[in-house]
Amino acid sequence: MRMAFRNLKKLPDKFRFIADGYSAYPLASQQFALREKNPLEFDITQVIGLSNDDEVSKQFRPFKQIVERLNRTFKASYRVTNGYNNYEGANYALSLWVAYYNFLRPHQVTCYKKPLNDVKFLSKADNMPGKWQLLIYLGQKTILHLQDNRSTESICS
Repeated sequence: MRMAFRNLKKLPDKFRFIADGYSAYPLASQQFALREKNPLEFDITQVIGLSNDDEVSKQFRPFKQIVERLNRTFKASYRVTNGYNNYEGANYALSLWVAYYNFLRPHQVTCYKKPLNDVKFLSKADNMPGKWQLLIYLGQKTILHLQDNRSTESICS
């Protein structure tokens, strides 16, 4: 939550945080409201249990299930790695997984025909290794572009 909210000065209107029954979420909400700089006030809607026995569960379970499905998908690929030796390795692996999940993997939402974020440049490749190569190429171009802009800024300032 800290990372997701760190750059927000104000939450969107009608913001609602939907979570499971973990006790840390209401405590975190209190901490955000008590911050000196950019306090954020929001309510936590907790969906508890595995069945829709109450009105809150009936209304909000689908939102919780989306996040839980994403977590299960990530955990399934994480287990294969046997963990990480350091923070940088974890960051690197997570970045690759997010790229795969959002830009390469066909999604249920599209009837498994295309990824969530369809990038025309990636459609030039016929197979997954080719798509990875194009994605890495785009990443390298972005890094070089950012480096060029950084060196120009330091010269001009």
